Amino acid sequence: MTPSRARLGEPILRVDDLRVSFPSEAGRVEAVRGVSFSVGAGEVLGIVGESGSGKSVSALATMGLLPPQAEVAGSIRFRDEELLGRTDAELARIRGKRIAMVFQDPLSALTPIFSVGDQVAEALLIHGRGTVSKQQAAQRAVELLDVVGIPHASERARAFPHEFSGGMRQRVVIAMAIANDPDLIIADEPTTALDVTVQAQVLDVLRTARELTGAGLILITHDLGVVAGVADRVQVMYAGRIVETAPVDEIFAAPRMPYTLGLLGSIPRLDVGRRQPLVPIEGQPPSMVDLDPGCPFVPRCPLAIDACQVEEPPLALTAAGASVDGTTGAAAGHRTACWRAGELVESEPDAAEVFGVEPIQLPGAEGAEVSAAAAEQSSAVPTNGVSPDVVLRVTDLAKHYPLTKGAVFRRRVGTVRAVDGVSFELRAGEVLALVGESGCGKTSTLMEILGLNTPTAGSIEVLGQDVTTLDRAGRKAIRRDMQVVFQDPIASLDPRLPVGDVIAEPLMVHGVPAARRSERVRELLRLVGLRPEHADRYPAEFSGGQRQRIGIARALALEPKVLVLDEPVSALDVSIQAGVINLLDELRARLGLAYLFVAHDLSVVRHLADRVAVMYLGRLVEVGEVDSVFGAPYHPYTQALLSAIPIPDPAVERRRERILLHGDLPSPADPPSGCRFRTRCPLFVTLGPLAQQLCLEQDPPREPPPGGSAGPGHEVACHHARVREVV
Repeated sequence: MTPSRARLGEPILRVDDLRVSFPSEAGRVEAVRGVSFSVGAGEVLGIVGESGSGKSVSALATMGLLPPQAEVAGSIRFRDEELLGRTDAELARIRGKRIAMVFQDPLSALTPIFSVGDQVAEALLIHGRGTVSKQQAAQRAVELLDVVGIPHASERARAFPHEFSGGMRQRVVIAMAIANDPDLIIADEPTTALDVTVQAQVLDVLRTARELTGAGLILITHDLGVVAGVADRVQVMYAGRIVETAPVDEIFAAPRMPYTLGLLGSIPRLDVGRRQPLVPIEGQPPSMVDLDPGCPFVPRCPLAIDACQVEEPPLALTAAGASVDGTTGAAAGHRTACWRAGELVESEPDAAEVFGVEPIQLPGAEGAEVSAAAAEQSSAVPTNGVSPDVVLRVTDLAKHYPLTKGAVFRRRVGTVRAVDGVSFELRAGEVLALVGESGCGKTSTLMEILGLNTPTAGSIEVLGQDVTTLDRAGRKAIRRDMQVVFQDPIASLDPRLPVGDVIAEPLMVHGVPAARRSERVRELLRLVGLRPEHADRYPAEFSGGQRQRIGIARALALEPKVLVLDEPVSALDVSIQAGVINLLDELRARLGLAYLFVAHDLSVVRHLADRVAVMYLGRLVEVGEVDSVFGAPYHPYTQALLSAIPIPDPAVERRRERILLHGDLPSPADPPSGCRFRTRCPLFVTLGPLAQQLCLEQDPPREPPPGGSAGPGHEVACHHARVREVV
C-alpha cells in the first residue's frame, strides 16, 4: 500500500536555490536557475518538462555526478547533511547506499563483462565491507532479482546484460538501486524507449521497491501520463526553473501556468476519441545563454502581457481558486510562476482555447473545419478524392530468415519467423495502425512492403499490382506513389545537404525539371508549417519536430497515395509530438492520403487511426475499427496493451486495473506450439485442462469474436476470446 500523504515523513532531501551552469563557446549555459524542492520519506515527486528544461541536471547535481567544469551553487541537504562541497570519496559512501539512482539507459549503466548477479552483489559488497560475505551477497542478489520480477533468478543471475531485454535490464538496475535499502531513489526517465507493456512492469517494480524500502522517489519524465498514476506531487520545469508545483490531483485538475496547460493538452488520450485536435506548443525552448529579461515562456505564450516581458515571475502561492479537495490554492501548496495565474484559476480555460487550436476536417467528420494553418496552404497542393478503393493488400505474408551457426563453414540450424502469415487491406484515405511490442514483426512487415521484393510466402499488392510481377521500372513507378517517414528524423536526413536539396531529391530522381523542383520545395515547406526561406538551412539548425516535418515534406514531394509511417513521433517531446500528429491529420484530410502507421503508443493510434491491427510474434491477433477494438478488446494481448497505456488523469489511473504480462516475447526462431501467446497469457492460467489443451495444440484462426456485438470487420485470433473493459 502506497503511504498516504498524512503519513509521509519529514523531508529527507531539501534542495534550496540550486543553480548549475556550464561553459560553452557561446557563453555560460545557465542550465538550472534557482530550483528549490523537497522530498519526504515514502513520497513520490514527479518532475516533468521538455528536453533541456533542467530535470536531469538537477538530479545529477543531487548525486554529485556532474562534470568538473560545471559550476554548482545553492544548497542540497540530505538528512540535514549538506552535500554540496563534499569530496567525491565522501559522496561515494552515500551514493548507492543512502541515495540510489536508476538511469535512463540501462545498457550503459551495466558493465558488459560482468554477470548481472555479480553487479548486484557488488553494490552490497562495496557498502557492506566486513559485514557481508561474497556468498551472502550472491544469495541476496538472487533474492533481489526475484523481487524485481526476473524469472528463474538463480539461473539468470549468471547471465550477462546483453542476454537481457531492455525491460529486464532496467529491472536489474532497479535491483541494484534497492540493494542497500536507500532512503531516496532517483529514477531518470526509467521508462523511455520501452514498450508500453514493459513500461507498466517497470513502474510496478518501482512501486514495489518504494514499498519495500520506504524510500522517497524522484521520478523524472516527459510523460505526464506516467506521473499521473505514480506521483504524490508534481513539479513542472521550463528553462531551468520550476514554473508550477502542486499535489498531483490539483495540477491535473486545475493547471495555472499556460505551459502546464499546453503540456496536458498536447497528450493524446486513450480515453478520448480522435476528433479533438491536440494542442501543440509552438516554438522552441529558449537558449540558456544570456536569457532575455522577463518570463522565458513569453515567445511561446498566447497569454503574455507587457509585464511578462519586463520581469520574470517568482514561484508563488496562488491565492485564488480551490483545490480538488476544497482547500484554497495556498493551503494546497499550489505554486505557479506566472503573472496571470489568478486569471486562469477564475476563467478555467481549456488548452485548445488558450492556444487557439481549431477543429480539423477529417474524412467522415461532418461540419468540422480545416485548421487556419491548413486553410492558408490549401492552394499549394492539389487535393485527391477519397475513395474506398484498396491501395495496399497483403495476403498471408511471411518473411523468414535462416538461423546459421559457425564461423568458417556456416550451417543452417533454424529459421527466424519474423513475419508469419499476415493479411490486411489498406483503403484510400484510411489510416491503418500496426501495433505491438518490439520484436513482434511490425517493422519487418513494413520493410517487406517497402522493398517490393518477392516475400518468403504470400503476396503484396500495391495499387492493384502484385510486386512479384514488377520489373525495375515498375518498382520505381510504384515507389512514386508509396513513400515513407522514418522514426528518427536526425538519421533520415543527410546532414551535409540543405533541407531544400533533401526535399528536392526524390523530384530529381523522377526527372522533375529544376524550375518546378524549386517551386515545389517552397510549396512543401509551407504545407508542413515551415517557411520557404528555411530551404537554405541544414538539418542541424532545426528542432526534432521541425526535422520530422522536413521528412514528411520529402515524403510528400511526389504526391504519393500511400504514406508509410514508422513510429513518426516516438522520438519527440510531447509538445512537439502534438504538432506533428495534427499535421498528419491535416494532410490526410487535405490530400486524401492513406497511412500505414506503425506505433507502440496506443494513445497516438487512438487519435490518428481508423482501423488497428494488433501484432504478436509475427501474426495479427486482433483487427478491427479503432472504436470497436479500443472500446471492446477481446484478445488478452490487446487488453494488456491497452491497460498499460497511462492516462493523464490521477483519478482514472488510481481505479484502473493493470494487466501485467510476465516474461519476455518468445524467440521467433522457436515460437510456442498452438497459440503463440499462451506462454504469457493471463487468461490461459485460469482455464481448465481441456481448454488449455486446445491452446497448446491448435493455432487459433482469426475470426469474428463470439456474441455478435463487435463492430464490422472486428476479428480476433483466440480460442477463448472474451471482452474486457480496460480504459
